[in-house]
Amino acid sequence: METNPTPAAAQTVHVPSARPLDGRVAVITGSTSGIGLGIASALAEAGAMIVLNGFGDAAEVETLRHVLAARHDVAVRYDDADMSDADAVTAMMANTAASFGPVDILVNNAGIQHVEAIETFPPEKWDAILAINLSAVFHATRAALPAMKRRGWGRIVNVASAHGLIGSAFKSAYVAAKHGVVGFTKVTALEAAEHGVTCNAVCPGYVWTSLVEKQVAAQAAAHGLSEEDVVKKIFLADQPTRKFATVNEIAGTVAFLCGPFAGSITGTTIAVDGGWTAH
Repeated sequence: METNPTPAAAQTVHVPSARPLDGRVAVITGSTSGIGLGIASALAEAGAMIVLNGFGDAAEVETLRHVLAARHDVAVRYDDADMSDADAVTAMMANTAASFGPVDILVNNAGIQHVEAIETFPPEKWDAILAINLSAVFHATRAALPAMKRRGWGRIVNVASAHGLIGSAFKSAYVAAKHGVVGFTKVTALEAAEHGVTCNAVCPGYVWTSLVEKQVAAQAAAHGLSEEDVVKKIFLADQPTRKFATVNEIAGTVAFLCGPFAGSITGTTIAVDGGWTAH
């Protein structure tokens, strides 16, 4: 049944402004470095007010906050909420609402990793990874969703991983958590679909960040290999493009999902992994 009676030729193509998120309030967890900081920068460039979250030296974080605000002419605040603490996550969302207004955009990006065989995997590491990588997504979404539904608009983007779509040995907690994030994304999308709120998951493969650069160096030292061999044989062996994704590619994908052309995209997983999960 035709639901849009306007002839295709007569439809007006809407071109969004250079700052399509002006006035929107965005919380990005784990955003004081790496992918999270890139996402915060992309959303600030689009005009959103930003709440940074994550660990780091207080002076360095304040510099980040100031630079981001000045560069993009938006309000930026920082919340040091520990994502492993449910009460702290809830308080961060309440503090944001008190300072900026209700949250329009939530990007659940915070995450940690530990690599070890299941039989020797420390239970405390398992608990910490699930708390930060999965439970924090629930707590933040639970706090943000009611106001989004009431206002009839919201964007939730969960930064999962290629490991939310496939498995890898020695990463039991991380893979379990990221698969959980993908499932939770689908449920959130279904529950929010009639309220103008979308929820999607972005699943990066290996992304070149300062953290990955350190991991490459450590692996090279541990295995007696060159860094070039470590990249080829360990990090990029499963990415058909044989190159790292960039922070800007992840940030751009998230910004698109938060923008005016993504209103009908919900419940999806978007792999930014050089074809890793296409097998």
